[in-house]
Amino acid sequence: MSAGPGRAAVLRRSLRVTLAASAGFYPLRYAADLPVAALYALFAPIAVGLLSAIPGSGRQQAFVTLRALPPALVLATLGTLVAVDTWAATGGMLVVGFLLAFATVAGPRPAGAAPGLQLFYILACFPPYAPETLGERLAGLVLGMLLLAAGEVLLPDPSVASYRERLANALGTASRAAAAGEVSPEHLRESGSRMRLSHIPPSERPAGAGRADRALEQGGRSVRRLLDQLATLSEASPVSPDPVSTTLIRKVAETCDSCAHSLRTGCRPPAPGELERAMRHFQTERRARTRSGAAGPTPSKAVLRRQSRVLALAESARIVEVTVDIAANGRPGEPPAPAELFWYAELSTPRLWARRALGNVTLRSVLFQNAVRTALGLAAARLVAGSLDLDHGFWVLLAVLTLGRTTVGETWQAVRRAVAGNAVGALVAGALLTGIGPHTDVYAALLAPAMLVGFSVGPMLGIACTQGLFTLVVATAFAQIAPATWRLSEARIIDVATGSAIGLLCGLLAWPAGARREVRRAMAALLRACGGLVPPTAEVLVNPVPGSRAVPGTLPTLHRLRLAEAAYAQYRTEARTTPGSAEPDWHAVLMVANHVLQGAHRLPRFGLRPSSGPSGPAATWARAAATGLDADANRIAHLFTGAGPRRSGPPSAPGPNVWSPASLSVDLEVWMTSLRDQFARIEASAARSSLRRSHGPRAPEARDT
Repeated sequence: MSAGPGRAAVLRRSLRVTLAASAGFYPLRYAADLPVAALYALFAPIAVGLLSAIPGSGRQQAFVTLRALPPALVLATLGTLVAVDTWAATGGMLVVGFLLAFATVAGPRPAGAAPGLQLFYILACFPPYAPETLGERLAGLVLGMLLLAAGEVLLPDPSVASYRERLANALGTASRAAAAGEVSPEHLRESGSRMRLSHIPPSERPAGAGRADRALEQGGRSVRRLLDQLATLSEASPVSPDPVSTTLIRKVAETCDSCAHSLRTGCRPPAPGELERAMRHFQTERRARTRSGAAGPTPSKAVLRRQSRVLALAESARIVEVTVDIAANGRPGEPPAPAELFWYAELSTPRLWARRALGNVTLRSVLFQNAVRTALGLAAARLVAGSLDLDHGFWVLLAVLTLGRTTVGETWQAVRRAVAGNAVGALVAGALLTGIGPHTDVYAALLAPAMLVGFSVGPMLGIACTQGLFTLVVATAFAQIAPATWRLSEARIIDVATGSAIGLLCGLLAWPAGARREVRRAMAALLRACGGLVPPTAEVLVNPVPGSRAVPGTLPTLHRLRLAEAAYAQYRTEARTTPGSAEPDWHAVLMVANHVLQGAHRLPRFGLRPSSGPSGPAATWARAAATGLDADANRIAHLFTGAGPRRSGPPSAPGPNVWSPASLSVDLEVWMTSLRDQFARIEASAARSSLRRSHGPRAPEARDT
């Protein structure tokens, strides 16, 4: 956080929160003499502007803040009403805690606002039970939120390039590479890597469940795949001129240009379909050239393989064409093909959101795991604080909320630093309260500078400093609401320690390893599902049925891919307990899954098929290779988890070089050969990981767990 941009962002945020909190607190406390309203006006900007992490520019943050105001009012009202009884407040905390924590399924902006919304219920659900103060509480909350939104507009964070703009730039790079070949393979792969969601600011990620966001996310993955395919094509050995491939590549460049123009300008993109027609013409030409008895020489194997790669990259561009149309128009003009790959295109927005939520209601979802862990921790903290009648017991829940992490090791690291920092801050605050006594004018003079320093210096120096300075802010604020002594600091130490212990216990009992184990399970299940798609896809091309374009069912694999992506995203946010070189290449697993899914849909529709039927050694090899790839995927999955059946099968063999194109689909051969190479790289990384875990020394970072 000490880097220039990070430091500037922290300073802007601390200034916004300090100004908003001060502008609401001082007039309500001293001009209107409404201490309850002043307290809520103070904590509303702190909750939403500081404890929450709402991404985006100033206007985006202000918009999210204003949209969070209605649920904040509902939560404060609910908390006020259930404060009548500890068990009622605990039950409410369990439900509210889960729902707000599970809001991460809606994307980074709702997830960013969730911790602040939790605080509105937490603050209101503690004694005294005073429903008559509800109006005052809500008035202070509204004023604090409005002042914060105004600060976010007047002191905004700088805007960043939108996802549409990044996608348009990547398409422009792909167009130049396809049209003139003037882009180096290194630059193409670098442009593709910039489309990874981990390289996109959270505010710009297409993480929603609606059609537009799903289409943009799918388009981004396809552009990454397209750029990598163009890089691979440019690195391949030169072959004889191939006018058919040249024509299709030019069409790919035109499609990329038109999609980029639409994304930049907002104009309606051309109706998709031209590229698919060009691909079908390309397929017809290839079939005519490879059919026995065709006029002219049959293309060499090298030319046919290059044509297969060109067709594959054209399919990636076609997917981008369809997704840009969906993102621009909401619903496609005609049902896109293949329907399973664009399953979301015809569904209503409520059904898409329901599918997103229900798809994560499983013990294998890290989003569900985090929501359960947070809800149990907050409910337990509310029950303990209410049963023991702890003074300022909401600090217990605040400690659980702010110090809880996704692994026990990370939680312990945060807790021990927080307790140490809080102890030092409590000693200083106790001395301050003892020395100043009842002189509220001094506390009033100290509050704003204390907030500015605490909210800016604390995040830069770490969690211990943050907790210590926040204790000083709390002391100077509460001393103006009611008479306070050094026992206020004592109560904060007890509350933070209690909340820390509850958070540690919940972390120990509920998925203590975070996403580390879950990512292995999810990736293993994804690989098994992908391996199972290879034999039926091969059979479609080995044993062609006239007029049939049957595609193996891919929706279960798509679901596995979504769970694996969520687990991987969570895993990337956690502190690693093993060196990166000791972990399997998870990103390669996600890429090979996309490769398998794309091939399962593309090959039955566009793949060149043999004319000699299913018999013969070529068909035997294809079936054996497909079964071997299925076994390879299962074996690698076993390496990830060390559990589950290990399917036996022949080892995957190199691609054939002796059979004629009429006896074996060259597209199938290129696809399976590429899968074999990718599986080999993943297996090598998995084997290194297993060896390291079994025999290697434990990484130093793991000792804290």
